[in-house]
Amino acid sequence: MSLSVFDFVVVGAATLMAGAINALAGGGTLVSFPALLAVGVPALPANVTNTVALCPGYFSGTYAQRQDLAGQRTRSVWLGVVAGVGGLAGSALLEVTPEATFREAVPYLLVLSCVLLAFQDRVRTWVRARSEARAEGPAARAPAAEPGRPSPEGKVDAGGEDRPALGLQATVFVGAVYGGFFGAGLGIMLLALLGLFLDDSLRRVNAVKQLLQLTVNVLAAVFFAVSGHVRWEVVPVMGAAGLIGGTLGGRLVRVVNPTWLRRAVVLFGLAVAVDFWLTK
Repeated sequence: MSLSVFDFVVVGAATLMAGAINALAGGGTLVSFPALLAVGVPALPANVTNTVALCPGYFSGTYAQRQDLAGQRTRSVWLGVVAGVGGLAGSALLEVTPEATFREAVPYLLVLSCVLLAFQDRVRTWVRARSEARAEGPAARAPAAEPGRPSPEGKVDAGGEDRPALGLQATVFVGAVYGGFFGAGLGIMLLALLGLFLDDSLRRVNAVKQLLQLTVNVLAAVFFAVSGHVRWEVVPVMGAAGLIGGTLGGRLVRVVNPTWLRRAVVLFGLAVAVDFWLTK
């Protein structure tokens, strides 16, 4: 089906809002994805198109934290490869999933995304507390782990130049599969996993998270670009609106309360999930 001018306006406005929400609180996908559904785009093409259109926005976040990736080359390369493979696996899984099956899964994926978004502040607080405790605790005064070996506690040392633990690689892979398949809430999921395994500051852990999220989304977007499911007519509108929204969100960061905005997005996402269940 072809989209009307009004449909483009609706999708553009929703993506503008999504870009601002991502800059302010996170969870913009929970707005832009339902907008595509509202104008009649089927669930699977809507998810694929949303991933491709919003992909450029992830570059800015990674670029902004590039300095915090210094000294984390080995960690970043290993986890980047794992995340890339997982993202491609999730994308391939989505491609072989029938539209009807994916539509059945959408409300559950939306609820999972809402839960991740709702606990975002708590996850960040938990990761920050763990980082500070490590810096102040006895472990901080212990000798550094030998290159290539985990610390006595089974964590990766704070230098970032050791090969990540297999447990971290496995969990990042699973998270990346989810990211390639749906993606909403991937960032907070990765932050929690990295915070669980890595002995490092929140700032440096968050920088790795940004890189992994970028890797998953770029590879998924490339995979989807040749899949035949992308609604290319709306990609330029969504891409431009998302970038403008992100800029506006950055300027509104001191005005808007991110906690209340996040709660509003969660409620909206849950409402969309309920609507899916009621309209089966």
